[in-house]
Amino acid sequence: MELLEPKDVTIDGITYKIGKFPAVAGREIITKYPLSNIPRVGDYAVSEEIMLKLMSYVERVLPDGGAVRLATKELVNNHVPSWETLVKLEAAALEHNCSFFQNGKSSAFLAKLGVLAQQKVTEILTGLLQTSSRRAKPRSGN
Repeated sequence: MELLEPKDVTIDGITYKIGKFPAVAGREIITKYPLSNIPRVGDYAVSEEIMLKLMSYVERVLPDGGAVRLATKELVNNHVPSWETLVKLEAAALEHNCSFFQNGKSSAFLAKLGVLAQQKVTEILTGLLQTSSRRAKPRSGN
C-alpha cells in the first residue's frame, strides 16, 4: 500500500517519508496516543502498540532511493538509531497528520504533555518516598 500524501523529513541526518493516516487508523492513533504516554494513566504495552501503528505509516528512505516501511518493532529498531530520533519522528508524523499540531502547535502540545508527565512522576515519587520513610513500628518508650 502506498503512503497517502507522503512528506519527506530529515531527522538527525536520516531521511524518512511520512504518510497520512487513513481515517479509521488515524482515529485510533490520535485517540490512544496521548493517554497511553502519560505515566500512571498510560499502559506501556498500549503505548508501544500505538507507536508501532503510527510508524507503519513511515518509511526510511535508503541511500539507493528505495524505502523500507517501518511496520514492525524490528524494522523500527534497525532503521531508527535512537529513542530520541524515534520521539522526533513520532512528533513529525503527528504534525503531518493533525492540523491542530501544525505551525508549532505540536511543540506546545508536547511541552504541556511533558509538564503533565513531570507532575505525575513527581506525585508517584513523593508517594513512594513517604511510604518508604514511614517507620514500621513506633519507637519504644525505653
